[in-house]
Amino acid sequence: MSRSYPGPPRAYDLVLFGATGFAGALTAGYLAEHAPPGFRWALAGRSRERLAAVRAGLAAADPAHAELPLLTADSADPAALAALAARTRVVASTVGPYLTHGEPLVAACAAAGTDYLDLTGEPEFVDLMYLRHHARAHATGARLVHACGFDSVPADLGARYTVGLLPTGAPLRVDGYVRTNATISGGTLASALTVISRPVAMARTARARRRREPPPAGRTVRAPLGAPHHSRAVGAWGLPLPTIDPQVVARSAAASERYGPAFSYRHFAAVQRLPVAVAAVAGAGALAAAVQVPPVRAWLAGRRGPGDGPDAQRRAESWFAVRFVGRGGGRRVVTEVSGGDPGYAETAKMLAEAALCLTQDDLPTTAGQVTPATAMGDALTARLVRAGLVFRVVAQG
Repeated sequence: MSRSYPGPPRAYDLVLFGATGFAGALTAGYLAEHAPPGFRWALAGRSRERLAAVRAGLAAADPAHAELPLLTADSADPAALAALAARTRVVASTVGPYLTHGEPLVAACAAAGTDYLDLTGEPEFVDLMYLRHHARAHATGARLVHACGFDSVPADLGARYTVGLLPTGAPLRVDGYVRTNATISGGTLASALTVISRPVAMARTARARRRREPPPAGRTVRAPLGAPHHSRAVGAWGLPLPTIDPQVVARSAAASERYGPAFSYRHFAAVQRLPVAVAAVAGAGALAAAVQVPPVRAWLAGRRGPGDGPDAQRRAESWFAVRFVGRGGGRRVVTEVSGGDPGYAETAKMLAEAALCLTQDDLPTTAGQVTPATAMGDALTARLVRAGLVFRVVAQG
């Protein structure tokens, strides 16, 4: 259902913060094409000149966007962010790495009762925001919804879709297998290196969250790492993929009894050939060790600068597919979520449709830090299907 927002009427339905970055500009382009008539939105970021350039690009395609409002605010200026959050119902942020730049905006939205979306794949950031701002957001009614792009919408909504095809009241297990040919941008690389370089801090913050967050009453939810194996259902080797996705899926499961009295989710990269799988494991271990050395980490980060990313042709050739194998209650189902370029074209679509979903659709009443599946569920799935993503049943029995 729609929700009320504290304070005077809000000037905007949505503010896109970080609109001049690579993912931000793609999201702005998607909104310009797909926002409904009368939708009140604005572009925000540090530089008015760069915002004006993004707006000019949108206006070149459709002159109706020539007067799109521009709001200037720095991610390190709490007062400016507080003023921004108070003027809108929803803020969608593409400004990462979120551990470096994200918290002041989350704090501003939690205090103002403003819904917040982002693209983070940084588990430590999500856990810190829960510890520091969940209670305040819950009190004001703000929904803090992290990981609204390729991290972690396909996994979260795909697992939910799979669970919906399995019997109720039974222990359930879902395994997800990711395939893609996509490349990454400078911003994504910076966020990934930040995550890999902080294993001790990430583990410490996760423990603090587990101590604070109440477990589901009378139910168990797990997201074990899993082991390398060959899956006949997928026709590939599954390599444990330690992204934020399993944590997001597990939190959705903890929030809903539909996932059964005992639920487990594992997340893998699907690799066709065993030699490639072995090389990938070795390479991941070497990378994790290398980024602990600051000069090496800085060198790697310099391979792509902020705002750098794949060009339109490379994005057009990119694709992803996440196949889910679900078991429980004597049933087995195989499903798949698939689409085009995951990191940018589809991520912009996911973030934009999530923002439209929060502002336009009847949704369950939630507040505080919630997952995409918990906050938006079937409504967001339906939007993404209409927008071209595929949710399908591969096999069941």
